[in-house]
Amino acid sequence: MAKTVSFAAVHFCVAFSVGYLMTGDIMVGGALAMVEPAVNTVAYYFHEKVWNRFKNVRPKHTATLVSA
Repeated sequence: MAKTVSFAAVHFCVAFSVGYLMTGDIMVGGALAMVEPAVNTVAYYFHEKVWNRFKNVRPKHTATLVSA
């Protein structure tokens, strides 16, 4: 859990920094720091659902062992 909280803090800081550096506006940086990680979390959830669907569709390779 500590790693998750740590990553969330880094994510908020990066979102704020990018928004602030691009606009020079603390409010825009703050808004991005609040909104972007939340939207990214939802996008990640759906990405995982799609990823798992394709992962389950891939053909499975079966190996045949040949003894010498």
